[in-house]
Amino acid sequence: MHLLCPPQESPVPLSSKRARLAATVAAVAVGAGLYTAGAATADRSVPRTDKEIPNLSLVQEKIKAYYGDTVDKNGEHWASPDSAYARQVAGIEKRAKAHLEDVLARGTAKGGKPAIVLDLDDTTLLTYNYELKQGFHFTPESQDAYLKSTDTKPVFGMPKLVNWAKSRGIEVFYVTGRDEHQRDWSVRNLKNVGYKPAADTAHFFLKNKKNPPAYLPCGATCTTTEYKSGTRKHIEARGYRIVANFGDQWSDLNGGHSGRAFKMPNPMYYLP
Repeated sequence: MHLLCPPQESPVPLSSKRARLAATVAAVAVGAGLYTAGAATADRSVPRTDKEIPNLSLVQEKIKAYYGDTVDKNGEHWASPDSAYARQVAGIEKRAKAHLEDVLARGTAKGGKPAIVLDLDDTTLLTYNYELKQGFHFTPESQDAYLKSTDTKPVFGMPKLVNWAKSRGIEVFYVTGRDEHQRDWSVRNLKNVGYKPAADTAHFFLKNKKNPPAYLPCGATCTTTEYKSGTRKHIEARGYRIVANFGDQWSDLNGGHSGRAFKMPNPMYYLP
């Protein structure tokens, strides 16, 4: 399901084949304030009149303005480092770094070695160019074709924050809803855009519906929240203490075993 929604951010504690709904109900929040800070799901109430539904073309224009849409000589669309999006991300990263500095200052003896967990799409890697090329219409086939041949840009500032965390002794884990068959492309992308912490099999988890890991009781039927929280529980069982969890969807962050959760902004789609 692909559901356009307003940009959100919150540092409050708390796939490959992504289901998306071609609707824009959640975007009503841009003008009507239907979302509150920390809302976990999109408003799916049935509109009473057309006036309660934002115009899809206008919503897309707002999204492009938020990202500071720029077009290169080849007609490719990219987000701007001077955009409102980039400024919002920078604020979240500043708070995250302050939190991690506080964790380090208090010591690491309690509960094992400190670790952070990061989602990929629109948390560490920015899918804006892909979304624009597809007209905000995700398909597994188009994602495969894109990831196989193209590196997405990093989310502004995230390589610097992640590399700093690793340099200070904080272990880095990537947990994504991308499918296992996309591993090599994803590892290549992370490395090429500047992420230094290893994205090896011990630190990089992807969905594997054909051979789900034994530590996930839900197996191949896991929801995003079950898959991600179950994977974080597995990481903790290996002796790590998750002190921060970064994701652009609330389903990346809910379910426990999260430390402090940092919600990255993403108005392009909603994943339950």
